[in-house]
Amino acid sequence: MSAAPKRVLVTAGGSGIGRAMAEGFSAAGFEVWITDLDPDTVANLPAGWRGTVANAADEAAVQALFGEIGEVWGGLEVLCANAGIAGPTALVEDVALEDWRSCVSVNLEGAFLAAKHATPMMKAAKAGSIIVTSSTAGQYGYPNRAPYAAAKWAMVGLTKTLAMELGPFGIRANVICPGAVEGPRMEGVLAREAEAKGMTRDQVYDGYAAGTSMRSFVEARDIANMAVFLGSDAARLVSGQVIAVDGHTENPDPKV
Repeated sequence: MSAAPKRVLVTAGGSGIGRAMAEGFSAAGFEVWITDLDPDTVANLPAGWRGTVANAADEAAVQALFGEIGEVWGGLEVLCANAGIAGPTALVEDVALEDWRSCVSVNLEGAFLAAKHATPMMKAAKAGSIIVTSSTAGQYGYPNRAPYAAAKWAMVGLTKTLAMELGPFGIRANVICPGAVEGPRMEGVLAREAEAKGMTRDQVYDGYAAGTSMRSFVEARDIANMAVFLGSDAARLVSGQVIAVDGHTENPDPKV
């Protein structure tokens, strides 16, 4: 899908969706650089990958990361701003301000900082693709997840604005909105929602699946496939779009 080799940075690329993205880009012939908070993960990457231990919400760390990328690679074609946390599961009146700020910081500010520091090298090359991982919570209201939904909605606005600002420089920006993705992170969400709603884990799981047209969770590789497409030349005129990979969410409030 791309005529020439490209370089991609995936934030939070050590596990989950980020790892699947990194693997997908690597399989498609991209040079891969990831960030992760776990030094052991960064120290044990597949051959040819590069990695940096970095907190996506720490501007000094992000600035140093892009300085390193500039020195080693000399440029960057694709940014996957993927770092995020689930945040608290609680009614809005029970959410602590500290938990709100932590969730918004990692999700929204992490995407902002990555885009801020990637933009100069992409402008210099007059080309680039910025891919932001939001959520279907960025398309609907989301009971018991106010901080997460607020951050994910804001990430959509950020990305659409990036598309408008950066389009004249040949840079595209798009949002991927995963639905319920199989894996450890979603298992944590299921457990917290089950406790908050007085339900079993399986009841909450079935409620999520029943709220989609395809009656299914998605897998991290499904998100990765979309990211690889958006980072490729095949998507050269796809920008400012919000693309859900979720089996078509009909009802964002899981129920039995």
